[in-house]
Amino acid sequence: MTTPLAERIRPKTLDGYLSQEHLVGEKGALALQIKKGLIPSLLLWGPPGVGKTTLATIIAETSGRPFFQLSAINSGVKDVREIIQLAKKEGGLFTTKNPILFIDEIHRFSKSQQDSLLGAVEKGWITLIGATTENPSFEVIPALLSRCQVYTLNPFSKFDLENLLKRAMDTDTVLLKKNIQLQETEALLRLSGGDARKLLNIFELVVNSVTEDEVLVTSKLVNNLVQQNPARYDKTGEQHYDIISAFIKSVRGSDPNAAVYWLARMIEGGEELKFIARRMIILASEDIGLANPTALVMANNTFTAAVSVGYPEARIILSQCAIYLATSPKSNASYMAINKAQQLVKQTGDLSVPLHLRNAPTQLMKELGYGEGYKYSHDYDGNFINQEFLPKEIIKTVLYTPGNNSKENSLRNYLKGLWEKYGY
Repeated sequence: MTTPLAERIRPKTLDGYLSQEHLVGEKGALALQIKKGLIPSLLLWGPPGVGKTTLATIIAETSGRPFFQLSAINSGVKDVREIIQLAKKEGGLFTTKNPILFIDEIHRFSKSQQDSLLGAVEKGWITLIGATTENPSFEVIPALLSRCQVYTLNPFSKFDLENLLKRAMDTDTVLLKKNIQLQETEALLRLSGGDARKLLNIFELVVNSVTEDEVLVTSKLVNNLVQQNPARYDKTGEQHYDIISAFIKSVRGSDPNAAVYWLARMIEGGEELKFIARRMIILASEDIGLANPTALVMANNTFTAAVSVGYPEARIILSQCAIYLATSPKSNASYMAINKAQQLVKQTGDLSVPLHLRNAPTQLMKELGYGEGYKYSHDYDGNFINQEFLPKEIIKTVLYTPGNNSKENSLRNYLKGLWEKYGY
């Protein structure tokens, strides 16, 4: 049986690893650690097909450590304990370097399964690398999360995916037997949903379906072949992102009917309950925010209640929350404020904290002026005194602009009475 293209061209070193410059580039957060072999236990968080497994394999290869791989879908506590026991054996295989245990889809491990890793990770018997498509803050138990560094892998760009296709054509011995002309990539990229593995699978399907040595890859050819071979290619990834996008935009657009329809589509399609509930938590803050602060409370309670009850009854709880969010007043002011603040930080760098705002726990710090001149708000009428809280380089900078709704209009009036300099 022929090895799939994605596996045949999987890079073995960092030099061949595409994208994720923020992690493995020249100044990447992981690059230096990998080169020195000083690998902490870590969690790789990112969408499907962005190189989590590949990066874990490269880390093991570069560090020269024994490498074990488990999938949380078909592995349990017994499998984990067997590897831990091997690692603990004195005089065994692992006397010089502890092994790397890579667990794919670690978010699917139950609490007890994750608990089984704690001792070995803490004592250094193994170095854990977990891969997850879900937010570790929700899916990994706090005790294990605190023992691991979390690194986020970004989705591939169009440039990355097209480079991946070119690399496949230039280096794969099987593809080199044909003269492949990549005329169009739109359909390939769209159907892949940004998943590199899926992209290569579709590409290989297209190339293999052409019996001639000359292969002209066009979007029309790709669409025709994928439609003719639905069993060979799973479209759930594309629907996953399209339907959640439609759901979010319907709630943001205050249409409860459309919101419940797309919610039903996700439920009937087998979408993970936690994924839907988490998206509503994000939406409650991003799109409703201070126009109705209770929306975030509602969404958070929905997550807890729906997970506790489970399907099928959880659909009622999700529906109630979706309708509530859709019919709430909307504001993205909090979302825009943090975006502006982060952009300002990137532009201005690490500005010094004004002396009067600094903590002064020691006598030396007091002598240096730390905390001098700070006015304690509760000592003044209305628990407010006008003083400067921003670095001098960016005073009077407005980051939060209240939305035009009854709740935030009252906030605007309140701030206007306090801060003339901000122009509310």
